[in-house]
Amino acid sequence: MVVDVVEGKFRAAAVQMRSGVDPDRNIVALADGVRDAVSQGAHYVQTPEMTGALVRDRASLFSIVEREESDRLIAAAANLASSHSIYLHIGSTAIKTDGEKIANRSFLFAPDGKIIGRYDKIHMFDVDLDNGESWRESATYQPGRHAGMIDLPFARLGFGICYDVRFPELFQAQALAGAQVLSVPAAFTRQTGEAHWHVLLRARAIENGAFVIAAAQGGVHEDGRETYGHSMIVDPWGRILAEANHDEPGVIVSDIDVRASNQARSKIPNLKNRRPFDLHTADVTDGSRASA
Repeated sequence: MVVDVVEGKFRAAAVQMRSGVDPDRNIVALADGVRDAVSQGAHYVQTPEMTGALVRDRASLFSIVEREESDRLIAAAANLASSHSIYLHIGSTAIKTDGEKIANRSFLFAPDGKIIGRYDKIHMFDVDLDNGESWRESATYQPGRHAGMIDLPFARLGFGICYDVRFPELFQAQALAGAQVLSVPAAFTRQTGEAHWHVLLRARAIENGAFVIAAAQGGVHEDGRETYGHSMIVDPWGRILAEANHDEPGVIVSDIDVRASNQARSKIPNLKNRRPFDLHTADVTDGSRASA
């Protein structure tokens, strides 16, 4: 069954960044983006995947990654959340763990600066694209094992990161548990972003009757990668409420009334209308019709 939560209104912001290899410079860019969002009245501010540093070389990344308790960006984010009295969602940053790999971890900070939510990216971007572009996140990052949600005063928020957006079952599970807002902070490659970014975000919003907030990395980065940008906020009907229609750093904002989520689910109750089914393939050699 779909769980209802307290309805509310808030102003959301997505900070588009072009993170480089130096965490200290990225912290300055983070602070600038948060201040811009706050000046526009944001209550909830989201940053992209890998806010702390985008470093493709594994050895170089491991040389700068820190544990959560000593990470400079985490300390800066806590201070920004408390000094501006906002909910600050660091889309993700690389965090040292006890294992041989690191975590790609989201953090949500309350207005008092305390961490109230964490989420480790579940799905690893292991792909071979056109023109020789290839990625193996699983060689560096330890996949998360737990989906995450949190109740904020104004909405129930579901966590996701970048490549997670291609796995609709993750967000459906959150929607079925009452999430009215889904988060997809990302560092989408330009190649995949041009092809799929808009349709994937709008699809996740429509099929779940939920708002989607997706802060993105954009442009050519110091490590040589190129990301798509186009941070977006989408409503439960699939309408784009705000978009950074470029790959430059910047901030977008939109007012969100979570009652629109309940209204969309009332009009198209696909979450309630789901039915169990068996999947099988008939033996076509006997003349029967195959199904799959």
